[in-house]
Amino acid sequence: MKKIFLFVVLLGSVSNSWSQRNQLIAYIDMEYILENVPEYIKAQNTLDAKVAKWKSNLDQQARHIEVMKTDLANEKAILTKDLIEEKEEEITLKQEELRRLESLYFGPTGDLFLMRKQLVKPIQDQVYNAIQSIANRKNYDFVFEKSSDLVMLYSNKKYDISDLVLATIDRTRLSEEKKDQRNKKNEKNPLVDKEISEKQQELIDKKEALITEKKDELEKKEEEKKALVDAKKKEIEDKKEALAKKREEQRKILREKQEALKKKKEEEKKKKNQE
Repeated sequence: MKKIFLFVVLLGSVSNSWSQRNQLIAYIDMEYILENVPEYIKAQNTLDAKVAKWKSNLDQQARHIEVMKTDLANEKAILTKDLIEEKEEEITLKQEELRRLESLYFGPTGDLFLMRKQLVKPIQDQVYNAIQSIANRKNYDFVFEKSSDLVMLYSNKKYDISDLVLATIDRTRLSEEKKDQRNKKNEKNPLVDKEISEKQQELIDKKEALITEKKDELEKKEEEKKALVDAKKKEIEDKKEALAKKREEQRKILREKQEALKKKKEEEKKKKNQE
């Protein structure tokens, strides 16, 4: 209801100003556009493959934890209190590691977020640049997105500029491909003039510096993430080592108690035989 009210208010605003000058309105279907951009399909397939792999890894670890829980429940009756606590602590460590992996893959700054930003965002920028170019060229006052929160109660197909956006993206792609071909041809032909103006060189240097800065920033984040993962792994390994040491000490104490009890029984038996 709130969405419909917002749409009605917007239409009212447009109608009030219609007397001053004609308002040009268009809309796009983002889902339709992205489904027809080959780069987006390729990026989405890459993301889907990664997500499937990550989920498979998480599911495998989750199943292993469930097996550990089942085994503990079945053996609980014959285990000592110390061994039960050890197995429960081991299960807790596995659960912590599973939560850490989930956050690493699907957290707010996890691998999925970074990959989507790296693969999908440039394509979305292409779409938005094409929309802005069309809107400026045709003097549109509003360009709506069909699947957005703003509900479109009625839409005339003649105001749908989705195919025009796709055509603009195709032209841009074709222009860039021809430019790349010319550059490759110029590199092979030594007679082509390769002089670049100072302004062009300055822009190139800035672009390269920005790329290097972003690359360094990404590498730094990756190093920080790796350091965090390594620290967590070391913490888990230290806990496992401490747990194993504690388990060995408890077993040693148990053996000593058993030997002392056995020796005591033998002495009592020997004393009883002497009487």
